[in-house]
Amino acid sequence: MGTLGSLRRKTVATAAAVGALALVVGCSSGDDSATGGGKKDGKVTITMGMYGVMGIKETGLLEQYEKENPNVDIKAEIAGDEQTYYTALQTRLAAGKGLKDIQGIEIGRAKEITETQADKFADFSDVQGTDHFLPWKESQISTKDGKVLGLGTDIGPMAVCYRKDYFEKAGLPTDREEVAKLWAGDWKKYVEVGRDFKKGFKGGDVAYMDAASGLFNAMVYGYPEQYYDENGELIYNTNPAVKEAWNLSADAAEDGLTAKLRQFQPGWDPGLANGTFATAVCPAWMLSHISEKAGDANKGKWDVAKAPKGANWGGSFLGVVEQSPVKEEAKKLVAWLTAPEQQAHIFKEIGNIPSSRTALDNPDVKNAKSEYFSGAPIGQIFGAAAQEIPDKQVLGRKDGTIKDTFSQGLALIEQGDATRDEAWKTTGERIEKAVG
Repeated sequence: MGTLGSLRRKTVATAAAVGALALVVGCSSGDDSATGGGKKDGKVTITMGMYGVMGIKETGLLEQYEKENPNVDIKAEIAGDEQTYYTALQTRLAAGKGLKDIQGIEIGRAKEITETQADKFADFSDVQGTDHFLPWKESQISTKDGKVLGLGTDIGPMAVCYRKDYFEKAGLPTDREEVAKLWAGDWKKYVEVGRDFKKGFKGGDVAYMDAASGLFNAMVYGYPEQYYDENGELIYNTNPAVKEAWNLSADAAEDGLTAKLRQFQPGWDPGLANGTFATAVCPAWMLSHISEKAGDANKGKWDVAKAPKGANWGGSFLGVVEQSPVKEEAKKLVAWLTAPEQQAHIFKEIGNIPSSRTALDNPDVKNAKSEYFSGAPIGQIFGAAAQEIPDKQVLGRKDGTIKDTFSQGLALIEQGDATRDEAWKTTGERIEKAVG
């Protein structure tokens, strides 16, 4: 039975520190080589560019691969901030230099990569032994003519992280099964629980949820179509799913149920440490961040309950640059890093949910519990959530930008700077300007 302990929390801080250095080194104007790897004296050097806590470097997999392949030397750089990383990647792709042999690709960028940069990345469709992924995962990084531009690492099935001690003070159930029943099948019930929480909570100034944008993302990502249709046309302003998510999230904001703390934005980490909110919609990969930032003082106070509906938020891929001088060696490394055994290892160490069907059935994944989150059976919770994710998910070229813009629009409502109608109008204008 796997238990996620202190290593998961430490890796977040480590990655951030390494990322800061990587951004300084990796983005320097002097980095003029096409790619960083190559072959010399029988030795193969493979370079990697990644972001956040993908778990590949942090869990010792690169050292293991080097040990099993003595002729291979891997040099990995990790940026703490994906937005900065992707901006630099776009610049390097356009210039054709400064690239790593292997580049991480976040799900929100996948459509833009497949539509505008397909010729810059190697095709994995002919790589043997890669038929173990969830069917919708590979489709997210595939071009219309069948090229597969990378292999999947993790996915982001949703749950709700909540403070048991705060629920008790509000007169609500604390058992994760009972909590899940409160909002089963409907995000509106989740907001209703928030209203009950606000009425019943005794014990200080604590908001029910961190931000309206977290709720919005969870709802939108539960539908096959979000901001674009299958033809690549923008539909955010006509899609009923988006409008439903907007209105319910605006309800939560107007009813004072949020702490007005957008996830991963300034103030959110201190909010975790100081316990200023009772719930957060949390994809699997977020647990490591919460445990790190909430700290040991809050260990055992948090728990995890099934979300009202299945959805996927996040997940990444590893792609190989077409012009890499060690392209075949790099593709072999990517296939190994994303194999079921390695995905199960990463989950066991830091909790990133595998995108591999085979890995999801691994006992170390299915039976895993989180010590920090009150012994929650996260393998079962997130594994079941992964099966509820729609088989078909339509991605768009600017999904990441649109998501951020909606989050900013909901913040206008939370801060009292705009009505929901005014914020919707402003958000639409900003999206049109950003995506053209």
